[in-house]
Amino acid sequence: MPLISTINRRQFLHGAAGATLILPRLELFANEAVPQRPRRFCAMYTANGMCLPDPANGIDEWSWFPKTTGRDFTFGKSTEPLSPFRNHLSFLGGLHHPSGTKADPHVCSDMWLTGASLHNSKPGTYNSVSLDQMIAQHTKQDCRQPSLVLSIDAGVGFLSRTGTISYNLEGKPIPAENSPQRIFDRLFRSNQDSAVAQRDQLQKRTRLVAAVLENSKTLNQQLGRSDREKMDQYLTSLNEIELRLTASEKWIDIPLKSQDFSHLKLDVTPESEPGEYYRNMFDLIALAFDADVTRSVAFMLNREDGMGISDTFPLKLGLTRTHHNLSHAGDKDGQLEFAKYDLFLSEQIARFLGQLQQYHDPQGTVLDNSIVLFGSGCSTTHNPTNLPTLIAGGSGMGLNHGTHWCQDPTIMCNLYLSILHAMGIPETSFGDSTGVLADSIFPPSALSLTAA
Repeated sequence: MPLISTINRRQFLHGAAGATLILPRLELFANEAVPQRPRRFCAMYTANGMCLPDPANGIDEWSWFPKTTGRDFTFGKSTEPLSPFRNHLSFLGGLHHPSGTKADPHVCSDMWLTGASLHNSKPGTYNSVSLDQMIAQHTKQDCRQPSLVLSIDAGVGFLSRTGTISYNLEGKPIPAENSPQRIFDRLFRSNQDSAVAQRDQLQKRTRLVAAVLENSKTLNQQLGRSDREKMDQYLTSLNEIELRLTASEKWIDIPLKSQDFSHLKLDVTPESEPGEYYRNMFDLIALAFDADVTRSVAFMLNREDGMGISDTFPLKLGLTRTHHNLSHAGDKDGQLEFAKYDLFLSEQIARFLGQLQQYHDPQGTVLDNSIVLFGSGCSTTHNPTNLPTLIAGGSGMGLNHGTHWCQDPTIMCNLYLSILHAMGIPETSFGDSTGVLADSIFPPSALSLTAA
């Protein structure tokens, strides 16, 4: 075999003497690997719906959904901070989970990313796999962490008052994290010891987790129902840790991308000022995407039914009612305050999108290569129809933005199947989907499963 066939174009250009030459692209080098466009997904959930004010109150300009459909829509006052990203986002209306109208309205966060039949689950099960975890199964080989599961209160909460929106392949809730410091340590903190020492430490931790898992499974068989449910949550958490540890080993010898962390305030907590807390959580997600540490993120911004610390966030922002109480407001003043809380969330998301737009991949910005889903499991109070939904980013995957798309009714899982296809994941169905979204922001080219 000729020697030249064993070198690449870059080596040839450098040459033995180190000279820099301009060489035309020859067929010899046509088969060199071209970096594949990364495809990322981030789901962000807010509880209690959005403000869709009663027309009698005369504040239609504060509606979260634009009042008109198509490309000539006007942002409402509560979503105006998102207007600079008009060509990078779309509102989607008319979406619903068919099972949602049959279930307890408080389980809307449980099913938001799954579409599962929670009102009629199979014996021994409750939920099904969430969209973020389905995506993680296909992207985990390309990044250090299979997925990142975050929420305002951490843990899993409990059925119908969940503290997570992420469910594994068996439909079991995945515990979420809410501490910026712990999230940073998991994503970016590198051991300064040698790779050999890191590998030895990692293997010891993996063996320890495996041993605890095995002993716990034996104990689980001797427990009552309540204790068994608690142990199942513990085992699910251990399984996630074991998967992360196993995935970490192949990345030990590969350095992380150099990044600036000086803007982070890792000592903030959910008890801190709400805007400061959300900014740091979103900054961590943006940095994780920029360094390609993970390609699948789920973040639960608020919990349903007045649960958890986030219910008091409106009070901390100077409003007069809690988040859950605002969602039940029928009077003009209450609905206006609810819309102003939507405005606060829009400001946080707009800043996040700006972060993603500032970071660059070899092919486009991180925003171009990330599909960001933001929405809620109900529209108005406990109403599981016309789910407020916003999709941003993903132009590098063929998404065509700048519209308010609405086809009522449309099955939410049809949107999820479209997202999977745009991610290059060839699933034929997801949840209760009946197909992909037709004539939408997902053009046929994005659904052809042809890698970019």
